Amino acid sequence: MLKVSLCLCRRWIPVLGGFFLLATGAGAPAVAGEGKAAAFFGMRLVNTTLAETTEAERARLQAIADRLVEGLEANGYSFVDTSAVQDRAKLYDNLSHCNGCDSSFAAELGADLAVSGEVQKTSNLILHINVYMREAGTGRLVNGGSVDIRSNTDESWMRGMNYILKNRILRE
Repeated sequence: MLKVSLCLCRRWIPVLGGFFLLATGAGAPAVAGEGKAAAFFGMRLVNTTLAETTEAERARLQAIADRLVEGLEANGYSFVDTSAVQDRAKLYDNLSHCNGCDSSFAAELGADLAVSGEVQKTSNLILHINVYMREAGTGRLVNGGSVDIRSNTDESWMRGMNYILKNRILRE
């Protein structure tokens, strides 16, 4: 009889402990970016094809940039105004690859993170989306993600950004 009681007790202790943590909020996960201020420097299109960049591609680029900001804001990140450094930022073709200028700008703006990204268009069939989240000041890569997409459509670009958000940046 004693053996059965100990066995039942061992099974219920973790369950009761879990209920206690939930009731007190001690085990509740924090929101991903809670309290993190980010400086978003946009997304760039790196078109290595011979074809000109289309208006549809510019619209897709803006749409996935908006989706990135929306997804991060929904998960506790806030964004600082970057207008104070925009003139200097325009001197660089791509802030994702400027040897730390993005993180220096973010630190100057009082942000915790510098966020930037790019879409690399190899052809109308092969594209790559990259998002970089660097620590302000140091430039240390702390988060981000990359995905290869197939086809140059609104749906494929958005699906790619959603994948990065869900499976890279905001995964638990």
